[in-house]
This record gives sequence, structure tokens and C-alpha cells, in this order.
Amino acid sequence: MNRFPKYPIVAALVFGFGLTTGAFAQTAGQDLKNAGTETKDAAKGTAKAAKTAARKTKHGVKKGAHAVASGTQKGAAKVEEKTQ
Repeated sequence: MNRFPKYPIVAALVFGFGLTTGAFAQTAGQDLKNAGTETKDAAKGTAKAAKTAARKTKHGVKKGAHAVASGTQKGAAKVEEKTQ
């Protein structure tokens, strides 16, 4: 009577299931690391975009202020010419 013919098959299934579960656990951990890295990179990109937008806004405001000051000087010069 052959009592042990199923044990190798059961052992192979248990071993295979263990390998699959271990691989999934390693993949999940790596996925979490990748998510953290992607979040960090996105934050860096957002910071760079904000810095660029602030710099361009500053330049535009400065240019506008100079244009207004120049216009004010021209207007004052015209008024001064008319009063003399």
C-alpha cells in the first residue's frame, strides 16, 4: 500500500504558494518606496514651478511699475510745460 504519493504534490503546492506570497510582499514594499519617490519628485517639480512663476510675476510687476512711473513723469512734464 502506497501511503505517501500525495505528499510531494502537496509540498510543491505549499512551497510554490510561499514563493508567490514572498514575491508579492517584496513587490508591495517596492511599490511603497516608488510611491514615496514619485511624491518627492512631484513636490520638487511643484516647488520649481512656483519659484519660476514668482520670478516672472516679480519681473512683470517691476516692468509695470516702471512704465507707470515713466508715464507719470511724462504727464508731469506736460503739465509743467502748459503752466509756463
